Amino acid sequence: MDLLEEMNKLIKELDYSVKQLRKNGTALAEAEKNYKMCLMKEALKLREIDEMPVTLINQVIYGVKEVATLRFERDVKEATYLANQEAINSTKLKIRILESQLNREYAITK
Repeated sequence: MDLLEEMNKLIKELDYSVKQLRKNGTALAEAEKNYKMCLMKEALKLREIDEMPVTLINQVIYGVKEVATLRFERDVKEATYLANQEAINSTKLKIRILESQLNREYAITK
């Protein structure tokens, strides 16, 4: 595969990754919203129904199964989002390297 073909392939990959980043970012925001809403609901429940002192709620709430599950889902989506960003950066670096190679080859053939 020549350099131009490789560069075009990488540009297509970059376009796809950017589209995926938007989807992953939206999924992360949704997971964060769900987690925060559940956290608030459980904190109020612990305070009102269980009459737990406010000072203990912060220590107990993260062990509530629903809160822990939503926090895990949020963390997984965040890891996916960050990995997607790294893939974009890696692809951009590969494109820059190919661009430098093309410039050197073009300069040699002039």
